Amino acid sequence: MSQKHLVCQGAICKCQFGVTPDNLKVLTQQKIYINDEKSSKKLVASTMDLGPTFEKNTFGTCAKMGSPPPPCVPNIIQWDGFYDKVTLPNRGNPLLEDSKGTCAIAGTPCIEILFHGQVAEPSQQNVENTDDEVIPLISGIGDFNESINNQIVSFSTD
Repeated sequence: MSQKHLVCQGAICKCQFGVTPDNLKVLTQQKIYINDEKSSKKLVASTMDLGPTFEKNTFGTCAKMGSPPPPCVPNIIQWDGFYDKVTLPNRGNPLLEDSKGTCAIAGTPCIEILFHGQVAEPSQQNVENTDDEVIPLISGIGDFNESINNQIVSFSTD
């Protein structure tokens, strides 16, 4: 089984009947955070995040509503494909990157998650724990400390 990312505040979602993406907004809980060093931005999204739960609350126009397409006003009534082995304090289950939302207008799971919202944020501790012998192999710039020192010298002599 392959690993899947949990979805968090700021995840990018799109409706198959809309034209533009929108960012998921977690409104149902304020306790469980992921991928956020200070626990202030990345709330875990869950199956309880229903209704108008997006920053702009629109995916542009709604092709499901006819021609000319009127403005989209998403209203999530259900999430499918969530992680059912954990229940959060809000009684919801965490959403996964391949979860799909059902909109009241479309009546089908038409809202997909394009990006789960988690972003790597290296801390000072990560830098301190990095092996100096491994950095040149990964970065391809040779000796990291020597390269940085050369950059400082070249900036100061010009």
